Amino acid sequence: MSSEQNLLPGGPLDRAGNWVKGYRFSSSIAERGTLISVGDGIVWVDGLPSAAIDDVLEFEDGSRALVLDLNPDIIGGVLLHETGKLTAGVSTRLGGRGLSVPVGEPLLGRVIDPRGRAMDGAENPRSDEQRPLERLAPPITSRDFVHRPLYSGSKIIDTLLPIGKGQRQLIVGDEGLGRTSIALDAVLNQRGKNVYCIYVLIGQKRSTVVSLVQTLRASQALDYTTVVVAEANALPGLQHLSPFTGCALAEYWMERGSDVLIVYDDLSTHAMNYRALSLLLRRPPGREAYPGDIFSVHARLLERSTCLNADRGGGSMTALPIVGTEQGEIAAYIPTNLISITDGQIYLDQTLFSSGFRPAIDIGRSISRIGGAAQHPRIGAECGRMKLDYLRFLELEVFTRFGARLEAGMESILRRGRVLREVLKQDRLSPLSIEFQMAWMVAFNDGLLDAVSPDEVPARLERLAQRVHEGHLGLDDDRGEWAAAVRGWLQT
Repeated sequence: MSSEQNLLPGGPLDRAGNWVKGYRFSSSIAERGTLISVGDGIVWVDGLPSAAIDDVLEFEDGSRALVLDLNPDIIGGVLLHETGKLTAGVSTRLGGRGLSVPVGEPLLGRVIDPRGRAMDGAENPRSDEQRPLERLAPPITSRDFVHRPLYSGSKIIDTLLPIGKGQRQLIVGDEGLGRTSIALDAVLNQRGKNVYCIYVLIGQKRSTVVSLVQTLRASQALDYTTVVVAEANALPGLQHLSPFTGCALAEYWMERGSDVLIVYDDLSTHAMNYRALSLLLRRPPGREAYPGDIFSVHARLLERSTCLNADRGGGSMTALPIVGTEQGEIAAYIPTNLISITDGQIYLDQTLFSSGFRPAIDIGRSISRIGGAAQHPRIGAECGRMKLDYLRFLELEVFTRFGARLEAGMESILRRGRVLREVLKQDRLSPLSIEFQMAWMVAFNDGLLDAVSPDEVPARLERLAQRVHEGHLGLDDDRGEWAAAVRGWLQT
């Protein structure tokens, strides 16, 4: 403790013993602690008996830390900002409860760190609005059912694994299978759709960050996007806070009635960072060496993504968290945690990727539990049993590898399945309009591609995409008009 006396108006006596008008004495008491040790992004502080979890520690050299561990005799925290003068013995004081970040229009098109500071070479964003990083998720009475579609631009996702605004759809798979490409396609596809985007990069290399920002800028997607970056060499505390910073930015727009898409790339890196922090703070590890509260950390983050009801403005926050697997092991601790929190998963398979089927989405192991309710009725009607029929084709194809003889009806299923497999292939960073999705499904369901060999499918689809772009049909138009238009487009 330290006591400080300040000479304020109304207090001291003159030589005659009278009060001097306009002066008075006042005292203020402030807690002071002492830094015991610092290293690996962790600080240990003695004193500050009133400190609580998520309090901010301010050191006299200008460094800052966040309290994450309380012991009877010592406080553990993670550094958020460090100067070269931070050493043992430095005085410490409490700087307030929780952290906040600037939000709003000034953040659009910017690349920032988890503290809201610029990383794109420009001045720090200036905003009159601040939001706390940690906040309770909206109560159930403020939520609405997911009822509006969010189009990702992917053939497989928008038709067979639909996503609704306010949904949490996990992207899971080994590194190098295109997880980021799927998320990036979804961001690029929001151009002109009045959807704000937040892209959070956790523990990524500088080259990865630069490549992603250049892609967004080249596609004019940075205009409606904010990129939150905690690089691999950033302090572990900043890597831990980065998804919460992105969530705070997204909540600002959601609560003003706007739709937001947020990508967490990726939460497996975030989990490993949290494990490292926890072990350095001497917390006991649990299953697979992760502390048990990692589930709570990710749950309270993802639960903030939702669709608000009309009384709360009707905004939504759609989350696409990414998580990695090792050798396709989807049953590992962190992936299963996130699968139980989210509303479905998009699973990418190494075998499909190696065989040339890209995006390498395993349709049989992927699911969207609530997206179907938000799907446009026209798209839902065309999808019908397409997913089940495609899975049936994959099972039949296995038998043909062993030389099994099939009936004529089975041969027809195999032929159509091979065509559909070629239709579902898609290049990265090439999102497609939902009108094109409608067109190819009409063509496939009406048998207009049955006589086409799989090798000819890409050329037919390219022609179809060009005609759809030139046409003026929408999803609400009559199905007969679509059928006639698609037939004519494929014949010309």
